[in-house]
Order: sequence, then C-alpha cells, then structure tokens
Amino acid sequence: MIFTYQKTNRFFAQISRETEELGMQELAELGAEKITQAYRGVYFTASPECLYRVNYMSRTLSRVLAPLITFRCSDTDFLYRKAQNVYWPGIFRLDNTFAVFANVSDSGIGHSQYAALCLKDAIVDQFRKKFRRRPSVEPMTPDLWINLHIHKDQATISLDTSGGSLHRRGYRKASLEAPMQETVAAAVIRMSGWDGEKPLNDPMCGGGTLLTEAMMHYCRIPAAYLRPRFGFRFLPDFNPKIWQAVRKTAEENMRPLPEGLISGSDASPHAIAAAEMNNRSLPGGDGIGLRQHRFQELPGLENSVIISNPPYGIRMGKREDMGQLIKEFGDFLKQRCTGSEAYLYFGDREMIKKIGLRPAWKRPLRSGGLDGRLVKYELY
Repeated sequence: MIFTYQKTNRFFAQISRETEELGMQELAELGAEKITQAYRGVYFTASPECLYRVNYMSRTLSRVLAPLITFRCSDTDFLYRKAQNVYWPGIFRLDNTFAVFANVSDSGIGHSQYAALCLKDAIVDQFRKKFRRRPSVEPMTPDLWINLHIHKDQATISLDTSGGSLHRRGYRKASLEAPMQETVAAAVIRMSGWDGEKPLNDPMCGGGTLLTEAMMHYCRIPAAYLRPRFGFRFLPDFNPKIWQAVRKTAEENMRPLPEGLISGSDASPHAIAAAEMNNRSLPGGDGIGLRQHRFQELPGLENSVIISNPPYGIRMGKREDMGQLIKEFGDFLKQRCTGSEAYLYFGDREMIKKIGLRPAWKRPLRSGGLDGRLVKYELY
C-alpha cells in the first residue's frame, strides 16, 4: 500500500497559535517547500532528509504528521473499516507500544475519544486476527503515536513522525511550578531577534527555560539533541543512512558558548538549583552564569538584552496581587538597565499596565492556554 505522504511528500506540522509565521520561516530555513498555513498548523512538502532535519532541529513546531490515508467518514463503523485497509503490522511490531490521539470537529462523529477508541480497536483487531496476540497501548510514552483528524466528515489517519510533542526537549530534569513550555520560550527568543551580539540576561529566570533555549539557539544545538527516538523510524521508507547523515551534519555545526554571554538570576535557591541541573544536560550548559539574587539587589544590566517571563498570579493559581512586584521590576529596568532592550512575556495582560514603561511593540503569544503578550521595551 502506498500511503498519502508517499504520493505527495506533504506533511502537516502542528504549532501553537500565533506562532505559525515563525514556524513557516523555520521550515523554509530547514529546506521545506510549498509551505502553507492551515488551522492549528502548517502544511509543507519535504524529502526524507528534510523531514528528519525538521524533526531534529525545529524549535517552534509541536509535532509533524505524515498522512497515511484520507477519506470521507461520517460514522465510526466506516472509520473502523477504513482503518482496517492499512496493514498495521507493516508499520510496527507486536512488541511495540502505541497510542492514538484524535481531533474531531463539525462531523457526524462527535466525540474525539470515541473516535480514537474505534481506530485503536481496528488496529488491535487486525493484529489479533493475524497473530492471535495484540500490541499494548501505552498512553504516556508509546513507541508510536497515531493521529486521527476528522473535520467536516473528512478524515485523515497519520503517523506522528516526531514520536510525541517536540516541546519535550529532554533537558528538564528538575521542574518548578508552572514552567514555560520550551517551544514558547524558543518562540520568544526568535521573536526578540537576539543573535549573540549583546549579552542576554533573565533576572527572574525560574528553572531557566528561556536561558536554555537561548543557549541552544546561539550554540546551534538541535532542539531534539537529547530525544531518544523519533516516530519517523516507523515509516516504511525510513532511511537510516540519511538520518545519520542529517544528525552528523547538524552536530558538526554546533559551536561553544562564549563566557558571560548568557546569564540569569532568581530570588529562589530552588529555582537556581533546578536551572543548573537542567543546563548540565546539554553540552556547554554549565557556561550559563547563574546566581541567587532578587532583581532589586542587582547592580544593573546595561547594554544587554533582557528576556524574562515575570511570575503572575493567574498562571501560578494564586490570588495575590503581583502588581507591586511588576512595578518594582519596571523601576529596575528604567533606572539600572540603560542602553538595553527588554522582552517580557506577560501571561496576565493586566500586568502590562503595572510596569510603568512605554512598549515599543506588543505581540500575541499563547502559553498554557493563556492569551499572553510578548512586549518589547527600549530602555534609553
């Protein structure tokens, strides 16, 4: 059976809302072609080499899907029969685990979880009929993810070539409450335009996600450098030699982190300990300067790029008023950061009014379901 992606070389990349343009730029840089925006993602064409490179190096995409079959579908019985047309033992083995995730909208099938269950049943029934045994479903960390998307009775069954969400970089060994998602942090770094000409500092760094993503960006460390496996190895036309060549080329392009280029601080000793542990997971990560300090005690951050995600009550699930802290931070930026640029992510947009600085620009950026804003301040 020749699958849809083999006929078209066309794939679908899932990406957070409001970062589609960044994802399209990144795809073009990685060699993808015919890039078009769609609902909750981006379509693109790619050779096997480009597909592997996108999965290994993209910093903003969530996952990349390879369409297997597409068909009209308005009920679960027909979905089950069509799923049986795919020879699943040709894709994965009995000893592999798998999971199905589904998205259903404006269709005769009205429940995503039930649609996923029907697809799962079709797969395991095919294995049971052939081998009298069935592969196991592993809902958290399966070997293979299979996606079902149905919109207006148009169904597509796809293989997740990423092997799970690409935001899970693998460096987060220690986590604090409400950390910023890695793909969002990477989007912030990219939107700032920081290129390493000026030192970068995060004076409220928490577990250090922004600092780590900045280091990976500057040092050209592939976003999936620590990822143990990818879903594209289950594609019937997977080429191990091409994959190894892509990986080798990317890693030969990595470069060291100059001393003092990236640094951060936080009032919490637990945050600094978590950031240090996370950074040690990556080559050169111990070159990020970290210290425990309240930003109010810092001497100043002049002629720098300041990128931070200040804490806020909504995301932390608390009610205390963060307005005074944000006002103090605004005073710190105004009085002790002359000649710098600040890029601050506000999950609670009301905090923008509290900081007491005039924005150069504001851009929408969602994170964890919050309709936040990335705001640039020029500190003359």
